[in-house]
Amino acid sequence: MEKFQTLRSTAVPLPIENIDTDQIIPARFLKATTREGFGANLFADWRYASTGEPKLGFVLNDTRYHGQILLAGQNFGCGSSREHAAWALYDAGFRVVVSSDFADIFRGNALNTGLLPLQVPAATLARLLARVTHYPNTQLVVDLPAQTLAVPVWEESIAFDLDPYKKECLINGYDDIDYLLSQQAAITTYEAQRTWSI
Repeated sequence: MEKFQTLRSTAVPLPIENIDTDQIIPARFLKATTREGFGANLFADWRYASTGEPKLGFVLNDTRYHGQILLAGQNFGCGSSREHAAWALYDAGFRVVVSSDFADIFRGNALNTGLLPLQVPAATLARLLARVTHYPNTQLVVDLPAQTLAVPVWEESIAFDLDPYKKECLINGYDDIDYLLSQQAAITTYEAQRTWSI
């Protein structure tokens, strides 16, 4: 995974509640076994007509909106447990999804992929969505070490919670195996001092 420290980016507003994983990446696209290539089919049923032409009016087809941060409605990532949903968002270039609530399984899959599910209060989310919808060039700053989401134009910083282990993994670009390997010296020392009984 890529290391994540600080991200400054514009955002894409998607103010729809209860977006499930089948809407994020429809089941018919789940044929690949690697993480690459899913981004092209992100939100495919909302994004493309049956002819394959982009649908006018859908935010990912609107050139006013771009960036590495997705602002979504509450209860994002509900439904099935498919990790492909997180893969598709990451492959499409998103590094942060902001919502007021995430499905637990999606949250875990996102963090394992290197995608930060950043939870804020519902009122804050509503303000962010309104701001970005009307002012697409609004910059947001995610400081992972400080666990803050800043909105420079508001001169405001919003704290967010994150599991310390997952935070360390994101900062260092570790998956679970990489983390264990990073602890090799400590594991070796522990094993050398351990008393074995037969």
